[in-house]
Amino acid sequence: MTTEHPVNDTVGLRVYMPSDRLGAVPCVILLHYWGATDTGPERAMAEHLNRRGVAGIVLSLPYHMARTPKGFRSGELAIQPDPAKLVVTMTQSIWDVRRAIDWIQSEKELDASRIGISGTSLGAIVASLAFGIDPRLKAGCFMLGGADLAHILWNSSRVVGEREALRRRGYTEERMRESLKSIEPLSYLRPGDRPTFIVGAKHDTVIPPADVEKLIRALEPSEEGEPGKKPERLWLDTGHYGGVFVERQLSRSMAGFFDAALHNREYRAPKTFLAPTLRIGFEVNPASGLQVAVGLDLWRWSRNADGFGAVLFTPKGIQGFLGYQIGGGLALGITVLPKRTTVGAFWSAVL
Repeated sequence: MTTEHPVNDTVGLRVYMPSDRLGAVPCVILLHYWGATDTGPERAMAEHLNRRGVAGIVLSLPYHMARTPKGFRSGELAIQPDPAKLVVTMTQSIWDVRRAIDWIQSEKELDASRIGISGTSLGAIVASLAFGIDPRLKAGCFMLGGADLAHILWNSSRVVGEREALRRRGYTEERMRESLKSIEPLSYLRPGDRPTFIVGAKHDTVIPPADVEKLIRALEPSEEGEPGKKPERLWLDTGHYGGVFVERQLSRSMAGFFDAALHNREYRAPKTFLAPTLRIGFEVNPASGLQVAVGLDLWRWSRNADGFGAVLFTPKGIQGFLGYQIGGGLALGITVLPKRTTVGAFWSAVL
């Protein structure tokens, strides 16, 4: 594909090969998140894959890093408030992945019959779409991504400006859904036909958990007992960015999944990772007034974490907060001060 920015049209691959294996080895294409300025996380993933005898192939998505036109930030042009441009950019991403698969099939050091794909955030969305379209991909790992692009765009905290621009142009969520139908992963994914591993975050405001669930359902056999592979899943007790606290564990689990899936072995995802639930926002109470606060959850009242207890670090000292989330990141409850307890409110976003 050629675009108006020639620098975007040359796609570089960085290939990490295991050094202790002879013959053709399985491989995994690794896709990064939106706005990435380097491929450090993917390089770390490739190293974990290499330790298991699997090659890691890092592909830069359109308008990122070396593909960024002069005068723009990495990824700035990848998501624009124009459905037609979104379709073109996603189409280019898929063509890039499929061309990478073509190249893999021409390399004697790589096993063309055992190719996987993994992505994070935007990379996970691209990876799930490519996985649905190209049967040459034998396994997929989708971390902090989801399906139903229109719902993501209409509810994500990451694209507020783009969403408002679309609204000014007369777009609604339903109109977006129709406009993006050709690049919607749900249009192509087939339930249970290949091994998959999905990682979501319970407090994610960038990729809503509901859209992670849609991706899971699209890959699950439709009936109990129906032949097919159920997707393995792991839910983090964090927001979209909290995965950085367990990056090594995620890379290790991803590599373990592909080692098993590309060698026709069963894989069981860990039930959970010990990841801190960190909140950043504003707390207000009659005694201390309004203040910036960083909170660390210590316990929860319910599985969905609507009720929680946290220790807050504020400019006026350490406080405790017990509250219940009522929506929009706002929780009402009580604030525990060194010498008194009072009513309080805590508006926060989970990392």
